[in-house]
Amino acid sequence: MKPIIKTFPTTKFIGMNNQFSYSDYRIGELWGKFMPRRNEIQNALVADLFNIQINPDNFDFNPQTEFVKWAVVAVSDIDFVPEGMQLLIVEEGLYAVFNHVGDASKAREIFGYIFGVWLPNSEYEFDNRPQFEILGEKYKSNSPDSEEEIWIPIKKTI
Repeated sequence: MKPIIKTFPTTKFIGMNNQFSYSDYRIGELWGKFMPRRNEIQNALVADLFNIQINPDNFDFNPQTEFVKWAVVAVSDIDFVPEGMQLLIVEEGLYAVFNHVGDASKAREIFGYIFGVWLPNSEYEFDNRPQFEILGEKYKSNSPDSEEEIWIPIKKTI
């Protein structure tokens, strides 16, 4: 599986976040709170949903290391943020974009490939900026024919 290298533009998001680790991965809880309220967000740019991960400095991928996950939508302006939601701005940056087909049970496999095979053998290294998945019109929760884009922040190795 070969990614497409793209620049993601600076984008404003509104949504909800929660902090947890891979060993205590409560992503369903976060999306369960967000989805019933997503239509409260005004000025959405697209119907796509974004699952964004913000890692701490020197993130080590240890199963107990905590990070922040966001369930968000991209917006054109931030004049109105619904109560209980927050604003997130992702700055422009270079990304390796992988198309993932399959249900969530395959996530460990694809991320293992990205970080264990593709990245070490590429001309890039992980750049500790927000990483995310775009859940577009082809995304179907827990379906074997679901599709999503996985965006991994990268920078050229020196």
